Amino acid sequence: MREILVIGAGAAGMMAAVSAAEAGASVILLERNEKAGKKLYITGKGRCNVTNDCEIDDFLREVPRNPRFLYAALSDFAPKDMMAFLEAEGCPVVVQRGRRVFPASEKASDVTKALLRAMSERGVRLRLNTRVRRLLTESGRCAGVETADGETLRADGVILCTGGLTVPATGSDGGGHRMAESTGHTVTACRPSLSALETADEWPARLQGLSLKNVRLTLKEKKRVLYTELGEMLFTHFGISGPLVLEMSCHLPDDWSDCRVSLDLKPGLTPEQVDARLQRDLAAAPRKRLSGVMPGLLPASFAALFPSLCGVDAGQTCATVSRADRLKLCETLKNLPVTLKALRPMEEAIITRGGVSVRDVHPGTMESKRLPGLWFAGELLDVDAHTGGYNLQIAFSTGHLAGKSAAREP
Repeated sequence: MREILVIGAGAAGMMAAVSAAEAGASVILLERNEKAGKKLYITGKGRCNVTNDCEIDDFLREVPRNPRFLYAALSDFAPKDMMAFLEAEGCPVVVQRGRRVFPASEKASDVTKALLRAMSERGVRLRLNTRVRRLLTESGRCAGVETADGETLRADGVILCTGGLTVPATGSDGGGHRMAESTGHTVTACRPSLSALETADEWPARLQGLSLKNVRLTLKEKKRVLYTELGEMLFTHFGISGPLVLEMSCHLPDDWSDCRVSLDLKPGLTPEQVDARLQRDLAAAPRKRLSGVMPGLLPASFAALFPSLCGVDAGQTCATVSRADRLKLCETLKNLPVTLKALRPMEEAIITRGGVSVRDVHPGTMESKRLPGLWFAGELLDVDAHTGGYNLQIAFSTGHLAGKSAAREP
């Protein structure tokens, strides 16, 4: 029977332990925290969007970086397999808007309990409060680990599932990246993904708390469109956030200097239709001030601010609004520029972009190409996706494939 060590009891680590034990290995799962699944408890604001009920090709379209690397893992353990696994372990699931899958109880703790139950049923030994200091190598293979207490644990295989750099309070502090680098692996530059954005513009802060629905956010690099989507966004004290902004952050290149972001506040109307609508509103209230008719087009707080963003006097009467001013208003309603300044800190992001290079990992097994006997899974890898349950499914799929692969005799 092969002895397998799994490092990190998050989503990927627990699934890797379950899979390895199910394939016949003797498994020890090492976790630095006082409990398993610490990050799982806070995902989806405690509701835990475990996966997305979609086919593999649809799934891969939601992965901006290295999607094809995941094909084997998703084929081995697809979203439907994860749903069936949870149901079998006593955690019913429901499919909600956008095909997002949640535990029926909407309690993340029930997902963790299901994984813990599955590990217990398969004989996985969970050791909490055990921090790994380094990987042990012998004759060109990974032979085990050394703990922070100086204990040596030998094994036939080690699966590294220590997460990325987001939410460091849960234990994701980059330790796995350092272990990977120390054994010759390439770790690509890490930065926040699914992150809110700070703006150089001051005006978003004046709209703090305002949520816009059914708007279009577009990211361009020179003339090339990197991202454009309809949805919801939020103005904050530092800039912009909300679903559209988080998703757009996945598509930002490393160098933003040639990038521009714009907001279409009336995506359902053509420029000509916006102009006709504004002409009609102005003609219907010729004695009113411009500021008095703008709330018909925008939420009140935004309507009060909007003319100044266009360089138009909000105090003039509707009858005196010139064609030039009207066209400025129309153009800005369809194409309001937003100047980005920075991503919010890593601690606030949902997922880490970057990590162990997929070029160093066999996609069909998750085993290292550089160090036999070492497998990788989860956020530690240089793969990240949009919101909607995709990132957790990546953790479960890569963990499942790594576990069964590590349990096989070489």
